Amino acid sequence: MSDFISRRSFTTLSASVVLGAASDSALGAENKTTTGGTEGAGSPSEAPFERDYPQPTFKPSWKKQQINRQLVQDFVIYAHSDLAMVKRLLAKEPALLNATMDWGAGDWETGLGGASHMGRRDIAALLLENGARIDIFCAAMMGQLEAVKSFLALEPRLIDAKGPHGFTLHFHAQVGDKESEHVLAYLQSIKKLELKPNPFLKKK
Repeated sequence: MSDFISRRSFTTLSASVVLGAASDSALGAENKTTTGGTEGAGSPSEAPFERDYPQPTFKPSWKKQQINRQLVQDFVIYAHSDLAMVKRLLAKEPALLNATMDWGAGDWETGLGGASHMGRRDIAALLLENGARIDIFCAAMMGQLEAVKSFLALEPRLIDAKGPHGFTLHFHAQVGDKESEHVLAYLQSIKKLELKPNPFLKKK
């Protein structure tokens, strides 16, 4: 990628390219686990599924409604770039804090995940202060070297782990810029990668 893109433009990029557009009609339709979800151009659909294994004997009791998927989607998108909207939606529904969106094929992302690969320390800090579940990708972006070392000591293969949209651990340390350059140096000492210009860093 020859040109850098600004953090502000990521919302449009993520909605139209990385994440895909979602329509209200598909979000309101009934999901069917045995025959697949509703189909629609540019709309999320649930993959067809039939059990080829014994049904669990435990029967979950749905005493509370699930969070609306459109609300989760909006929250995760805003968490990439808009601190004010993150605060507003979190006040509206605190359970969004650890809500996860599947952008397709198991590309799961939380608000913290979005903030982390965008290098938005302010948004990540707000989410962490409210109890968001930190992971190795966030720790790398935030410059938390000891936390990264602890994760890797627990499971060395995390050096090859991929975050939302396939972004690497090195990528997250890179987007943290000066505050996480020591983490990037540490990761490079373990596994050296060819580092390309990070598109989410503002052009100097």
